[in-house]
Amino acid sequence: MNTEFKFDISRLRFDKDYQPASNTRLTTNFANLARGKQRESNLRNTLKMINNRFNSLASWDNPTGNRYEVVLEIISVNLAVAGQDTSFPSMEVLKTNIIDLQTGKRLDGIVGNNFSSYVRDYDFSVLLLEHNQGQSQFSVPANFGELHGKLFKSFIQSPTYQEQFKKPPVICLSVSDNKTYDRSENHHPVLGYEYQPNDTSLTEEYFKKMGLSVRYFMPPNSVSPLAFYFVGDLLNDYSNLELISTIATMETFQKIYRPEIYNANAVAGKRYQPNLNNSDHSLTQIVYDREERSALAKEQGKFTQEHFIKPYQTLLEQWSAQVAL
Repeated sequence: MNTEFKFDISRLRFDKDYQPASNTRLTTNFANLARGKQRESNLRNTLKMINNRFNSLASWDNPTGNRYEVVLEIISVNLAVAGQDTSFPSMEVLKTNIIDLQTGKRLDGIVGNNFSSYVRDYDFSVLLLEHNQGQSQFSVPANFGELHGKLFKSFIQSPTYQEQFKKPPVICLSVSDNKTYDRSENHHPVLGYEYQPNDTSLTEEYFKKMGLSVRYFMPPNSVSPLAFYFVGDLLNDYSNLELISTIATMETFQKIYRPEIYNANAVAGKRYQPNLNNSDHSLTQIVYDREERSALAKEQGKFTQEHFIKPYQTLLEQWSAQVAL
């Protein structure tokens, strides 16, 4: 399917000693936590929160609540353009691995946690803003997200991905504060109650072009639903422990950088509208710089424009025209 691009994967352990690599996308949540005076306590507390949440959900045959440990790997994806000596930092995600401390077995988790992408930064922080500059009514550029979607699907279908990962990714995001969600009667033992949104969103449409469907679930003892983007059958393609590894990881990160929603003191009701201005919430002991993250997203969008979109514009347009979504 893809003769113009070659993908290369590198792995780095995300643990208490993690230091962001020079090519790491600095707006990534885990990189943000690993800088500054609080880096050591940030990392230690984040990992503790993830493990505690995992064990609370995987409670069967786990009477002391410490049977499992989640080991995280940072998966960095570089994209090389045919005929070029250099590569471009395309995507970055976390992969969960599960250690059963009782049996000593290491189990696969899910890849896709904390998904981030340079081209996505460009689309939302540069292209979309420039398109709407000076406009009285918001609109979306023609073919918005198509290049990113085709690059993502090309990566998932590539030999590079297939050789290293057994299952497609699951990307877990926050719910939108622009929508209302209604709780259904559908209940999963791990994912919890399913919620239905009252409308679609630009994010949903963007991820749909990546080949991903979305469902919203609020896991047991959570206070807000999470958005799960996936390929195939979310409820049957992944084991309970795999799903728990994603919930524990992403709910922890959401509590850190969206405490107004995910560390709120009130639980979402049958009809729920998230509120980023909610003052009735608790803070974790983890320092996270949201202002820096927003600024860096714009910088990295511009970096993508200068070092990938502009230099390879003709090639990208030709390739995209030949590849079906």
